[in-house]
Amino acid sequence: MTNTTIIPAVERKLKNRIGVGTTIRNTCTLTYRALLKMSKNPEIFVDFVVLPVMFTLLFTFLFGGAISGNIPNYLPVVIPGVLLMSSFTNCTTAGSKLREDVDKGTTSRFKSMPIARIAPLAGSLIADLVRYVMGGTTVFVTGYILGYRPEAGIPAVIFSILFMMFVAWCLSWVFAFISLCTKTISTASAIGVVVMFPLVFLSNAFVPAETMPSWLQYFVLQINPLSRVVIAVRHLLTYGTIGADFWFALFGTLAILVVFIPLTVNAYNHKA
Repeated sequence: MTNTTIIPAVERKLKNRIGVGTTIRNTCTLTYRALLKMSKNPEIFVDFVVLPVMFTLLFTFLFGGAISGNIPNYLPVVIPGVLLMSSFTNCTTAGSKLREDVDKGTTSRFKSMPIARIAPLAGSLIADLVRYVMGGTTVFVTGYILGYRPEAGIPAVIFSILFMMFVAWCLSWVFAFISLCTKTISTASAIGVVVMFPLVFLSNAFVPAETMPSWLQYFVLQINPLSRVVIAVRHLLTYGTIGADFWFALFGTLAILVVFIPLTVNAYNHKA
Protein backbone atom coordinates (compact mmCIF):
# COMPACT_ATOMS: atom_id res chain seq x y z
CA MET A 1 0.00 0.00 0.00
CA THR A 2 1.44 3.35 -1.00
CA ASN A 3 1.62 6.61 0.95
CA THR A 4 -0.88 8.20 -1.45
CA THR A 5 -3.56 5.84 -0.15
CA ILE A 6 -2.50 5.96 3.50
CA ILE A 7 -2.40 9.75 3.91
CA PRO A 8 -5.97 10.49 2.76
CA ALA A 9 -7.23 7.70 5.00
CA VAL A 10 -5.42 9.20 8.00
CA GLU A 11 -6.77 12.65 7.16
CA ARG A 12 -10.33 11.34 6.97
CA LYS A 13 -9.86 9.64 10.31
CA LEU A 14 -8.61 12.85 11.92
CA LYS A 15 -11.48 14.88 10.49
CA ASN A 16 -14.02 12.35 11.73
CA ARG A 17 -12.63 12.76 15.26
CA ILE A 18 -13.00 16.52 15.33
CA GLY A 19 -15.34 17.43 18.17
CA VAL A 20 -17.50 20.43 18.95
CA GLY A 21 -14.80 22.18 20.99
CA THR A 22 -12.24 21.85 18.21
CA THR A 23 -14.79 23.03 15.66
CA ILE A 24 -15.47 26.16 17.72
CA ARG A 25 -11.74 26.86 18.10
CA ASN A 26 -11.14 26.38 14.38
CA THR A 27 -14.06 28.69 13.58
CA CYS A 28 -12.77 31.38 15.95
CA THR A 29 -9.30 31.18 14.40
CA LEU A 30 -10.65 31.57 10.88
CA THR A 31 -12.99 34.35 12.01
CA TYR A 32 -9.92 36.19 13.24
CA ARG A 33 -8.27 35.57 9.87
CA ALA A 34 -11.27 37.04 8.07
CA LEU A 35 -11.23 40.11 10.34
CA LEU A 36 -7.51 40.63 9.66
CA LYS A 37 -8.19 40.31 5.95
CA MET A 38 -10.96 42.88 6.29
CA SER A 39 -8.69 45.34 8.11
CA LYS A 40 -6.05 45.03 5.37
CA ASN A 41 -8.58 46.04 2.69
CA PRO A 42 -9.90 49.47 3.68
CA GLU A 43 -11.83 49.81 0.41
CA ILE A 44 -14.44 47.36 1.71
CA PHE A 45 -15.41 49.96 4.32
CA VAL A 46 -17.19 51.77 1.48
CA ASP A 47 -19.93 49.13 1.63
CA PHE A 48 -20.86 49.60 5.26
CA VAL A 49 -19.78 53.18 6.02
CA VAL A 50 -19.97 55.34 2.90
CA LEU A 51 -23.00 53.74 1.25
CA PRO A 52 -25.29 53.92 4.33
CA VAL A 53 -24.48 57.63 4.73
CA MET A 54 -25.05 58.25 1.03
CA PHE A 55 -28.37 56.39 0.91
CA THR A 56 -29.63 58.05 4.10
CA LEU A 57 -28.90 61.53 2.78
CA LEU A 58 -30.18 60.73 -0.70
CA PHE A 59 -33.54 59.28 0.34
CA THR A 60 -34.09 61.78 3.13
CA PHE A 61 -33.58 64.94 1.10
CA LEU A 62 -35.07 63.53 -2.10
CA PHE A 63 -38.26 61.92 -0.78
CA GLY A 64 -38.74 63.39 2.70
CA GLY A 65 -40.89 66.34 1.66
CA ALA A 66 -42.85 64.44 -1.00
CA ILE A 67 -43.73 61.44 1.17
CA SER A 68 -44.03 62.79 4.72
CA GLY A 69 -44.29 66.54 4.21
CA ASN A 70 -40.93 67.30 5.81
CA ILE A 71 -37.66 65.66 6.73
CA PRO A 72 -38.29 65.16 10.50
CA ASN A 73 -41.50 63.23 9.79
CA TYR A 74 -39.76 61.08 7.18
CA LEU A 75 -36.78 60.07 9.32
CA PRO A 76 -38.71 57.43 11.36
CA VAL A 77 -39.72 55.91 8.01
CA VAL A 78 -36.42 56.03 6.15
CA ILE A 79 -33.91 55.12 8.90
CA PRO A 80 -35.24 51.54 9.38
CA GLY A 81 -35.44 51.26 5.58
CA VAL A 82 -31.81 52.26 5.08
CA LEU A 83 -30.81 49.96 7.95
CA LEU A 84 -32.44 47.09 6.08
CA MET A 85 -30.87 48.07 2.77
CA SER A 86 -27.42 48.44 4.29
CA SER A 87 -27.60 45.05 6.00
CA PHE A 88 -29.03 43.34 2.94
CA THR A 89 -26.36 44.83 0.68
CA ASN A 90 -23.61 43.61 2.99
CA CYS A 91 -24.98 40.08 3.21
CA THR A 92 -25.13 39.79 -0.60
CA THR A 93 -21.38 40.45 -0.77
CA ALA A 94 -20.63 37.68 1.74
CA GLY A 95 -21.05 35.05 -0.94
CA SER A 96 -18.77 36.88 -3.35
CA LYS A 97 -15.93 36.98 -0.81
CA LEU A 98 -16.38 33.30 -0.08
CA ARG A 99 -16.35 32.44 -3.78
CA GLU A 100 -13.16 34.45 -4.19
CA ASP A 101 -11.42 32.22 -1.65
CA VAL A 102 -12.67 29.15 -3.50
CA ASP A 103 -11.45 30.38 -6.89
CA LYS A 104 -8.04 31.31 -5.48
CA GLY A 105 -7.58 27.84 -4.03
CA THR A 106 -7.52 29.05 -0.42
CA THR A 107 -10.30 26.72 0.61
CA SER A 108 -8.51 23.77 -0.99
CA ARG A 109 -5.57 24.41 1.33
CA PHE A 110 -7.97 24.56 4.28
CA LYS A 111 -9.42 21.20 3.27
CA SER A 112 -5.97 19.63 3.39
CA MET A 113 -5.62 20.62 7.06
CA PRO A 114 -7.02 18.57 9.98
CA ILE A 115 -9.67 21.18 10.82
CA ALA A 116 -13.46 21.18 10.86
CA ARG A 117 -14.89 21.41 7.36
CA ILE A 118 -17.41 24.07 8.37
CA ALA A 119 -14.80 26.31 10.05
CA PRO A 120 -13.61 28.31 6.98
CA LEU A 121 -17.18 28.88 5.86
CA ALA A 122 -18.56 29.79 9.30
CA GLY A 123 -15.51 31.91 10.14
CA SER A 124 -15.97 34.07 7.06
CA LEU A 125 -19.69 34.60 7.68
CA ILE A 126 -19.27 35.27 11.41
CA ALA A 127 -16.64 37.93 10.68
CA ASP A 128 -19.29 39.69 8.59
CA LEU A 129 -21.23 40.36 11.79
CA VAL A 130 -18.77 43.18 12.45
CA ARG A 131 -19.71 44.74 9.12
CA TYR A 132 -23.41 44.57 9.94
CA VAL A 133 -22.89 46.26 13.30
CA MET A 134 -20.76 49.01 11.80
CA GLY A 135 -23.24 49.56 8.98
CA GLY A 136 -26.19 49.78 11.39
CA THR A 137 -24.31 52.14 13.69
CA THR A 138 -23.45 54.38 10.73
CA VAL A 139 -27.12 54.58 9.74
CA PHE A 140 -28.28 55.64 13.20
CA VAL A 141 -25.43 58.12 13.67
CA THR A 142 -26.33 59.73 10.34
CA GLY A 143 -29.98 59.81 11.36
CA TYR A 144 -29.07 61.40 14.69
CA ILE A 145 -27.12 64.15 12.90
CA LEU A 146 -30.19 64.79 10.73
CA GLY A 147 -32.37 65.09 13.83
CA TYR A 148 -33.78 61.58 14.30
CA ARG A 149 -34.51 60.73 17.94
CA PRO A 150 -36.15 57.29 18.37
CA GLU A 151 -38.96 57.50 20.93
CA ALA A 152 -37.93 54.22 22.56
CA GLY A 153 -34.39 55.46 23.20
CA ILE A 154 -30.91 53.98 22.91
CA PRO A 155 -31.79 50.42 24.10
CA ALA A 156 -34.23 50.08 21.18
CA VAL A 157 -31.55 51.31 18.77
CA ILE A 158 -29.06 48.72 20.04
CA PHE A 159 -31.62 45.94 19.90
CA SER A 160 -32.65 46.98 16.37
CA ILE A 161 -29.05 46.80 15.16
CA LEU A 162 -28.60 43.37 16.75
CA PHE A 163 -31.87 42.12 15.29
CA MET A 164 -31.00 43.35 11.80
CA MET A 165 -27.51 41.89 12.21
CA PHE A 166 -29.00 38.47 12.93
CA VAL A 167 -31.42 38.71 9.98
CA ALA A 168 -28.59 39.69 7.63
CA TRP A 169 -26.38 36.90 8.94
CA CYS A 170 -29.09 34.31 8.29
CA LEU A 171 -29.63 35.66 4.77
CA SER A 172 -25.88 35.62 4.12
CA TRP A 173 -26.04 31.81 4.11
CA VAL A 174 -28.50 32.02 1.21
CA PHE A 175 -26.19 34.23 -0.84
CA ALA A 176 -23.19 32.10 0.10
CA PHE A 177 -25.04 29.08 -1.28
CA ILE A 178 -25.93 30.97 -4.47
CA SER A 179 -22.33 32.08 -5.01
CA LEU A 180 -21.06 28.52 -4.59
CA CYS A 181 -23.53 27.28 -7.19
CA THR A 182 -22.54 29.84 -9.86
CA LYS A 183 -19.62 29.62 -12.25
CA THR A 184 -17.99 33.00 -11.62
CA ILE A 185 -17.80 35.73 -8.98
CA SER A 186 -19.37 38.25 -11.35
CA THR A 187 -22.38 35.98 -11.83
CA ALA A 188 -22.79 35.62 -8.07
CA SER A 189 -22.61 39.41 -7.62
CA ALA A 190 -25.13 39.97 -10.40
CA ILE A 191 -27.59 37.50 -8.85
CA GLY A 192 -27.19 39.25 -5.50
CA VAL A 193 -28.11 42.60 -7.04
CA VAL A 194 -31.05 41.12 -8.96
CA VAL A 195 -32.43 39.59 -5.76
CA MET A 196 -31.66 42.55 -3.50
CA PHE A 197 -33.13 45.51 -5.36
CA PRO A 198 -36.63 44.12 -6.07
CA LEU A 199 -37.02 42.84 -2.50
CA VAL A 200 -35.83 46.11 -0.93
CA PHE A 201 -37.60 48.57 -3.19
CA LEU A 202 -40.78 46.51 -3.52
CA SER A 203 -41.26 46.76 0.22
CA ASN A 204 -42.36 49.40 2.70
CA ALA A 205 -38.75 50.35 3.45
CA PHE A 206 -38.95 53.84 1.92
CA VAL A 207 -42.60 54.37 0.95
CA PRO A 208 -45.75 53.58 2.98
CA ALA A 209 -47.55 50.59 1.50
CA GLU A 210 -50.87 52.47 1.75
CA THR A 211 -49.84 54.71 -1.14
CA MET A 212 -49.34 51.76 -3.52
CA PRO A 213 -51.89 50.07 -5.83
CA SER A 214 -53.86 47.30 -4.16
CA TRP A 215 -52.09 44.48 -6.04
CA LEU A 216 -48.70 45.87 -5.08
CA GLN A 217 -49.82 46.35 -1.48
CA TYR A 218 -50.64 42.65 -1.35
CA PHE A 219 -47.15 41.72 -2.55
CA VAL A 220 -45.46 44.18 -0.20
CA LEU A 221 -47.37 43.26 2.95
CA GLN A 222 -48.24 39.61 2.40
CA ILE A 223 -45.44 38.14 0.27
CA ASN A 224 -42.27 40.19 0.69
CA PRO A 225 -40.71 39.05 4.01
CA LEU A 226 -38.49 42.14 4.27
CA SER A 227 -41.58 44.28 4.90
CA ARG A 228 -42.16 42.37 8.14
CA VAL A 229 -38.59 43.09 9.19
CA VAL A 230 -38.99 46.83 8.57
CA ILE A 231 -42.32 46.94 10.42
CA ALA A 232 -40.76 45.10 13.37
CA VAL A 233 -37.87 47.58 13.58
CA ARG A 234 -40.15 50.63 13.29
CA HIS A 235 -42.42 49.27 16.01
CA LEU A 236 -39.45 48.61 18.24
CA LEU A 237 -37.95 52.08 17.74
CA THR A 238 -41.28 53.83 18.29
CA TYR A 239 -42.82 51.86 21.15
CA GLY A 240 -39.90 49.90 22.56
CA THR A 241 -41.86 46.65 22.41
CA ILE A 242 -41.77 43.51 20.31
CA GLY A 243 -44.73 42.95 18.01
CA ALA A 244 -46.04 40.00 16.00
CA ASP A 245 -43.98 41.02 12.95
CA PHE A 246 -40.80 40.63 14.98
CA TRP A 247 -41.59 37.00 15.77
CA PHE A 248 -42.65 36.34 12.17
CA ALA A 249 -39.33 37.72 10.91
CA LEU A 250 -37.32 35.90 13.58
CA PHE A 251 -38.81 32.47 12.97
CA GLY A 252 -38.66 33.03 9.21
CA THR A 253 -34.93 33.74 9.31
CA LEU A 254 -34.35 30.80 11.65
CA ALA A 255 -36.10 28.57 9.12
CA ILE A 256 -33.76 29.92 6.43
CA LEU A 257 -30.80 29.14 8.67
CA VAL A 258 -31.92 25.55 9.26
CA VAL A 259 -32.41 24.94 5.53
CA PHE A 260 -29.40 26.73 4.07
CA ILE A 261 -26.61 25.86 6.50
CA PRO A 262 -26.56 22.18 5.38
CA LEU A 263 -27.03 23.17 1.73
CA THR A 264 -24.21 25.72 1.88
CA VAL A 265 -21.82 23.41 3.71
CA ASN A 266 -22.51 20.65 1.18
CA ALA A 267 -21.98 23.02 -1.76
CA TYR A 268 -18.83 24.38 -0.13
CA ASN A 269 -17.31 20.91 0.36
CA HIS A 270 -18.05 19.93 -3.24
CA LYS A 271 -16.89 23.24 -4.71
CA ALA A 272 -13.67 23.45 -2.77
